[in-house]
Amino acid sequence: MRIVFMGTPGFSVPALEALAASGHDIIAVYSQPPRKAGRGQKLRLSPVHQLAEKRGWPIFTPTNFDNSTDVDAFADHKADVTVVVAYGLLLPEVLLNLPVFGCLNIHASLLPRWRGAAPINRAIMAGDSQTGICIMDMDVGLDTGPIRYCRDLVIGITETSAQLHDRLSMLGAKAIVDVLADITSYPGVKQDSNGARYAKKIDKSEARIDWSKSNLEVDRQIRGLSAFPGAWCMMGDRRLKVLSSMPSDGSGVPGEVLGGAEIACGSGAIMLLEVQVSGKKSQSAGIFLQSRSLPGRLD
Repeated sequence: MRIVFMGTPGFSVPALEALAASGHDIIAVYSQPPRKAGRGQKLRLSPVHQLAEKRGWPIFTPTNFDNSTDVDAFADHKADVTVVVAYGLLLPEVLLNLPVFGCLNIHASLLPRWRGAAPINRAIMAGDSQTGICIMDMDVGLDTGPIRYCRDLVIGITETSAQLHDRLSMLGAKAIVDVLADITSYPGVKQDSNGARYAKKIDKSEARIDWSKSNLEVDRQIRGLSAFPGAWCMMGDRRLKVLSSMPSDGSGVPGEVLGGAEIACGSGAIMLLEVQVSGKKSQSAGIFLQSRSLPGRLD
C-alpha cells in the first residue's frame, strides 16, 4: 500500500519501522515541527522526523492544516491509507476523506475508555488491570471513530508508564501491520460511548505526592507519572522524584519514614524503589541509601 505516516514521539517509531519492513511504500512522513530543547535551546527533530531523514522518506512538518497549500500537498500524495500514531495535530475533515481507505489511528487504550492525550498514564493512575491497542477509523471527534481491531494487555502490578508505553508501542506496530495485510477483513464497528472516559493531558500540578492518600493511590500516581513529569515530594529543602515504588504493609503518620525506603501513607505504606534527587541522575533506592539516609519524614 501507498502509506502516508503521521507521528511525532518515540511511541510512533516502531509502527513506522514495521510498516516499512512489511513492504509497504512510505510515500510521505508527517511530524510536528522541530522544537527548541535543552540548555542551548537548539532545534530538535522529533524521533519520527529523525527516522524519516535517515531512511530518505519525504518529510513534512506543517504547524497546522489551516491553509490550502498544505491540504493540496497532502492530496497530491494520492495515498491508499494514512496511518496516524501520536501525531499531536488535529486533522481537518477534508484530510480524513482523501486516502482510499481513510485515516487509521493507533490508540493506546481499549476504546471507548481513555479517549484523549494520556491514556497510558490515566489507565495506571485509575488502577486499571488491563489496557490495550485499538486501530480505529478517524473522524472529526476525539478518538470517537469506528474501531477495526483491538488487542488487550494486562498491566503489571509494578509496571510504570514508561514500561507500559514501550509494550503498547510494539503491540500497536504489530496490530497495524495485521490490519493493513487485509484491511477489508477488518470493517469498522461503531463505538459504544457508554463507559467512555477522557484521558486529559498530564499537568505538572498533579505530580506532588500527597502522603495522606492510601498507599495504592500513591503507588499508582508514582507509576503513572514515571515517564513525565515524575511524582515528587520534598526531602528537607530538596525535591525528591520517586520513579518507581510498590505498596507495603507498614503504618504510621503520613509522610513518616518508617525505616530504609519505606514511607507511611494515609493507609499502608510505600516502598521506594527508584528515586532521583533534583540535579542528580536517577538511581535505585538501595544505592541511594548507601550514601545517605532519608530524614524523619518526607513532605
